[in-house]
Amino acid sequence: MSRGLAGRPVGDVVEPLALRPLLADGPLVPVWRNELGGLTFEGHRGADRVFAKWAPAGSGLDLAAERDRLSWASAFVPVPRVLDFGSYASGDWMVTLAIAGENAVSERWLADPGRAVAAAGAGLRALHDALPVASCPFSWSVEDRLARAGLPAESGPAVDRLVVCHGDACMPNTLLDEAGSCVAHVDLGALGLADRWADIAVATWSTEWNYGPGWERTFLEAYGVDEDAERTAYYRSLWDRT
Repeated sequence: MSRGLAGRPVGDVVEPLALRPLLADGPLVPVWRNELGGLTFEGHRGADRVFAKWAPAGSGLDLAAERDRLSWASAFVPVPRVLDFGSYASGDWMVTLAIAGENAVSERWLADPGRAVAAAGAGLRALHDALPVASCPFSWSVEDRLARAGLPAESGPAVDRLVVCHGDACMPNTLLDEAGSCVAHVDLGALGLADRWADIAVATWSTEWNYGPGWERTFLEAYGVDEDAERTAYYRSLWDRT
C-alpha cells in the first residue's frame, strides 16, 4: 500500500463485466482500490460472503502469486480461502471467502487507534512466529526486490531475524474481531522470506498514514521489539523504491 494512493473507492466504479457471472447472488460493492488500479468487491456466492479481486491487464498486479501464497500460508495461519481464480484478456480475477472481522481502518477502529495499533503489532508478531521459515518457498529479500524493480544490487543492513514476511503489513491488511484482537491478515501477494524489519518498518509507517503521528511506539511494544532507526529508515526507503 502506498501512501495516500490506496483506499475505499470514491465516486462511480465501473464493475468489470467478467466478475458478474462469478458473483450472481446480489450486488457487487466496491470496497478497495489500490495504487495500481486493482479493485476489490464484496458480494455473495450463495449464502457465503466473498470478496472478488480484479487486476486489470497491464497493471503489474499478480493475483496468481497471491493465490499461491494464500494456499501455502493457509496451513499455518488464518488467511482468506481461495474459491476461484481465472484470467481474461482484460485482466485476472480471484474470489476468496470472507473472514469474520473488520479491517483496522474501519470507522470503528479509526475512532480507537490505540487498540487497533496494539492489535496489529501483536498480530504481526504472531504471523512472524507462526509461518515456518524452513519450508517457505517464496522470497521477499532485498536482493529479489531490487532485481524485480530493475535496480542495482546493494547491501542493506544485516538481517536481524529472518521470518516469513507479510509483504504489505499495513493497517488495512489487518483484520480485527469485536474484542479488538487480530484474527487474520489479507493481501498476501508479496509474502516471502525477509528480515522482519521489512514488515515492521512499513507497518509502523502505516500507523501514521492511517491514524496520524504518535502510534509507532504502541505498535513496537505490542510486537515486542525495540526501535531500530537504521533498519526502519532502510526498509522504508526500499519500499518507496520498489
